[in-house]
Amino acid sequence: MEPILTSPAALRRAAQTWPDNTAIVDAQWSAAGPAVELSWSDFADRVRTFAAALVASGIAAGDRVAIWSPNSHHWPIAALGVHYAGATLVPLNTRYTGGEAVEIIERSDARAVVVSGAFLGADHLAELMTEHADAMPAVVVGVTLDGSTAVPDGAVEWSEFVARATDDTRAEAERRADAVAPDDISDILFTSGTTGKSKGVLAEHQQTMAGSHAWGANGRLSSDDRYLMVNPYFHTFGYKAGILPCTLFGATMLPLAVYSPTEAMTLAEAQRVTVFPGAPTIFQTILDDPDRAERDLSSLRLVVTGAAIVPVVLIERLQSDLGVDTVVTAYGLTEASGFVSTCTPDDDDETVANTCGRAFAGMEIKLSDEGEVLARGAMVMRGYLDDDAATKETIDPDGWLHTGDIGTIDERGNLKITDRLKDMYICGGFNVYPAEIEQTLARLDGVTESAVVGVADERLGEVGRAYLTVRADAALDEASVIAYAREHLANFKVPRSVVFVDAFPRNAAGKILKRELA
Repeated sequence: MEPILTSPAALRRAAQTWPDNTAIVDAQWSAAGPAVELSWSDFADRVRTFAAALVASGIAAGDRVAIWSPNSHHWPIAALGVHYAGATLVPLNTRYTGGEAVEIIERSDARAVVVSGAFLGADHLAELMTEHADAMPAVVVGVTLDGSTAVPDGAVEWSEFVARATDDTRAEAERRADAVAPDDISDILFTSGTTGKSKGVLAEHQQTMAGSHAWGANGRLSSDDRYLMVNPYFHTFGYKAGILPCTLFGATMLPLAVYSPTEAMTLAEAQRVTVFPGAPTIFQTILDDPDRAERDLSSLRLVVTGAAIVPVVLIERLQSDLGVDTVVTAYGLTEASGFVSTCTPDDDDETVANTCGRAFAGMEIKLSDEGEVLARGAMVMRGYLDDDAATKETIDPDGWLHTGDIGTIDERGNLKITDRLKDMYICGGFNVYPAEIEQTLARLDGVTESAVVGVADERLGEVGRAYLTVRADAALDEASVIAYAREHLANFKVPRSVVFVDAFPRNAAGKILKRELA
């Protein structure tokens, strides 16, 4: 089979190859109406209609379109519709505050935003249209998950938006899909940097599709699979290791917006789920759930995990207690579309638990003289948005991506991550960069200096702990510091504990010695 190098080509192939197979089942909004179930033929038509609506709304090829919404059938339709219209996708983390989302919308120069309404006590759409209306582009599409059709002034509700499509704009969308080239930018995913300012990772269609194909092939994905999607779509794990592999291999997508062991097991049982990727904490909560024994999870054949240390006993329990045939771990970063190395279904438990496997097909890995993990190949980004200096610092003249992670490679080529060059830690599967938190805390009246480190946490892997020096007259305590952080940062970035110190340990150059704090 010829390699599929763009998402429009993958969508067209899926609709032609599996027209009557189920592409997606979205049953989680039953209170708002019946479940949405689409065949690949129907799904492709919805994508084309969304693309035509973008065209009708003035979105040009090469424009950027942001999505700020939880997992639902709307997300893959919008994402692939953006691509089909020749535009570039900008996913936004659903845990962002309004201010954080607006910063990305402005920096990416997004010409349209797809944003959810009332959901879990928050209303991103209302927040953007009331508090940040001046920063919004002309096209704001509201996804009203609660079944309502009311949206604030200045926005258009999803069904009204897609009704903008005409025969002429559909034809134009098809022409644009024909014209999408392998080296066109498919998406810009933002990942925080060590300076505290997030970086926009520019990925080409061919880079994204190479990673998604390698992931799906390694997991032996097929049109018989039913894929439970608890990983958020805004993340590479949900988008590039989820939506796109399903499109390439014809698997059924089963989105879940809010994870709980009960909801995940209910969906897995009812939909006969076969593929279930997620962070280790996801599977720990399922294994420890008192109702698990009453559930029929026998359809599960593949679990893919990573993003944290994976205990060998977890691998063993997934196989023995849940009856999962194959458990695979992997390693990646946004700058490589999420794909660097992976174990395979044939690896033993010790290899799966203690290493990140070998390089994905199309990639190669090695260690620098300092032990830093370097990666090169088909999945490595073009560079950072509007930041040539950072791009040159990250990708050397020989094309090696400097990951910032320290590791070892054994005689069989298995990579093991042992440390981090930078201060980044991983909270619940999300990378957290302390400099961004420290800059936020520096604006809190009374704080004179701060240092944030990751500390072990049984549920989330690592959480933040903030060490602060404060003015003598400062009326600050742990609760007030955490409350301030919650106002200005996404939840996974908020420190879970605060320690007040008289002075920081420092090296000869005056730099804070964070290792001594941790």
